[in-house]
Amino acid sequence: MQYALLIYGDEKVWESLTDAEEQEKHARHGAFMKLLQERDAMRGGSELSRSHTATTVRDTGDGGVSVTDGPFAEAAEQLGGFYLIEAADLDEAIALAKALPEGIVEVRPLAPMRD
Repeated sequence: MQYALLIYGDEKVWESLTDAEEQEKHARHGAFMKLLQERDAMRGGSELSRSHTATTVRDTGDGGVSVTDGPFAEAAEQLGGFYLIEAADLDEAIALAKALPEGIVEVRPLAPMRD
């Protein structure tokens, strides 16, 4: 089964990292990706651009659609990236999420495609 590991954090903290801290963070993510590859669990993923670059498209409920700059909601933590993984079950997905070098990781199964 496939799971999304959604990485949340405070963008202000991410932006305040020194070059050395950022390189260390990238190295830890590199080690995590190697772990996923060794287990044949890596299916995809990416860092996301900062939330201020988001555009929200919303159904207005009256047949119209609104388009606004910015994320859907203001929050203390922002979605900063994700990994798409293959795991036997939720327990294995959680075990992999625990190895991810981030403070907040949401584990969410992908919904099966419907006909």
